[in-house]
Amino acid sequence: MEENNKKKLTYVLYTFIIFALFTILVWLGHFSAFQDFITKIEQGSFDLRQTILSKYKKPNKDIVILSVDDATYEYIMDKYGSWPISRKIWSDTIEFIEKAQPKSIIMDLLFVKANLNDIESDKALVETVEKNDNVFLSMNFDNYSDEIRKSPEINDKFKLKIKDGYLEDNPYITFINARTAMPELMDAAKNIGIINVTRDKDGIIRNATPIFKYKNEYYPNLSLLAAMKYLNADSLSIVNNNIILDKKHSIPLDTTQRTILNWYGKSNTYTHIPLWEVIKAQKENNLAFINENFKNKIIYVGTTATSLSDIKSVPVESNMSGVELHATFFNNILDNNFIKKSSLEVDFLISIILCLVVGYLVLKTENVAKTFFFLFSTLILYSIFTLILMQTFNIWVTIIFPFITTITTFILIYCEKYLLKSKDYEQTYKLAVTDGLTQIYNHRYFQEQMIININNYNRYGQVFSIIIMDIDFFKKFNDTYGHQSGDCVLKQVAAILKKNSRTSDVVCRYGGEEMTIILTNTNKKDAEITANKICQAVRNNKFTLANGEKVNVTISVGVATVGENGNTPQEIIEYSDKCLYKAKETGRNRVVAQI
Repeated sequence: MEENNKKKLTYVLYTFIIFALFTILVWLGHFSAFQDFITKIEQGSFDLRQTILSKYKKPNKDIVILSVDDATYEYIMDKYGSWPISRKIWSDTIEFIEKAQPKSIIMDLLFVKANLNDIESDKALVETVEKNDNVFLSMNFDNYSDEIRKSPEINDKFKLKIKDGYLEDNPYITFINARTAMPELMDAAKNIGIINVTRDKDGIIRNATPIFKYKNEYYPNLSLLAAMKYLNADSLSIVNNNIILDKKHSIPLDTTQRTILNWYGKSNTYTHIPLWEVIKAQKENNLAFINENFKNKIIYVGTTATSLSDIKSVPVESNMSGVELHATFFNNILDNNFIKKSSLEVDFLISIILCLVVGYLVLKTENVAKTFFFLFSTLILYSIFTLILMQTFNIWVTIIFPFITTITTFILIYCEKYLLKSKDYEQTYKLAVTDGLTQIYNHRYFQEQMIININNYNRYGQVFSIIIMDIDFFKKFNDTYGHQSGDCVLKQVAAILKKNSRTSDVVCRYGGEEMTIILTNTNKKDAEITANKICQAVRNNKFTLANGEKVNVTISVGVATVGENGNTPQEIIEYSDKCLYKAKETGRNRVVAQI
């Protein structure tokens, strides 16, 4: 029964440790430095999982990228002498590609200012954009003051139609200024979307902002706009922090009202067609090339050349072009393939479960190696579980917080367990070396300490003495007053010995009514003084018997000192024993130190 209660108390203690740990972590969560530390490591774990899983994902084969790559940049500089190229070239390129009847041509390029030296080229681009409904242009928002750039008014045709719901203002979606396309393009274009991207604190882009707010109006991300057109969705709804496009397609938003992208791989995941090849095919009127590469395709147009600086760091790669990032967002929309972050409550619940499992295993397992095996197995299995969740259900379950809480719980409970074991060992050892009646050390402990003190004397020259005593006429006393009263006297004599000894001295019951004291760092003279003091203390004490009667008893004492009276435990004990017998033979109630 007592053992069961002890086990229950242990489980309660360990449960308290777990919840105390969580309380501390919640408190630490109020500090931004701690939050940033956890977030940074967790984002790193997300990047690792995305890198692993992206190898098993298949991008949409209908998405191709018309890229201004390094080779194209060299080609343009050689043929035309400058970058950016004439807008007439873009106009001709779009017209040529349109012959393949692509589904969309999405320009991740900004045509901001009119080229006063080439007005005709600008007009050509405007005419091309105006007559092709499947061409999408870009603009971006920022927070420049009107002193730097006057915030423009944007035509209502580019505003996003939201049937239900709204978004709260925050720095990720709300802006006060805009850099639009040149006015003629703004008038001619039917589709213009926003290409802003936002990085996390570590500089990596993991999210896309689907909807932006400018002058209290909502505007779509370029890829969201293109996807809506592709899905024939004229408007959308915002319900329970989800953007609903139709019955099959929705975009989950996180607490920042952005969405977490699911990556399909590193650069060149999508088919890349260099712009210089298209220009060359155009000059040759190579329609077969255009049809082969662009027929019924969704075409993203953008720069991938490192010299043109549109390079981003994303979870799966440190150098990915911005156009591929936008293509990934579009692909996510079509596949309904966004990552959904688990809630804080779920993360806490998982952490508590892991802590309880590991804590239980620590309690049940005595083998140290097995204990660590169970810990690492649990963490590895949980890591695999998070991978499966992300791959199968697109759910991002946190790893770092459960790891920290589980490992910390393991350490605390492990230490507490072995601290309790140590205490149990100490208690067991104490019981093994303590006399049950008198509560002073027993004969076994006396022998151990004699050996230790002899070794110290031999090694360091530390002198010690022992005194051995016997209660006078104790057999007769037991016969007269009974053994219970004899036990009472033994306990009280032991108490007097402890009271009149130093904490460094070792008081023991040698056997029967005999008791000993090992006096550390004590010579013969000082040992004799101590022995006489104890002898007198016993003599002057009134001992209470089992029936309440008070009596006097006396003791006889023998003294021996290492070096003077022997150099081994046996020799010293034998000498003190002879002194004790001499004390008895010469009248008892006295101390003898010499024979």
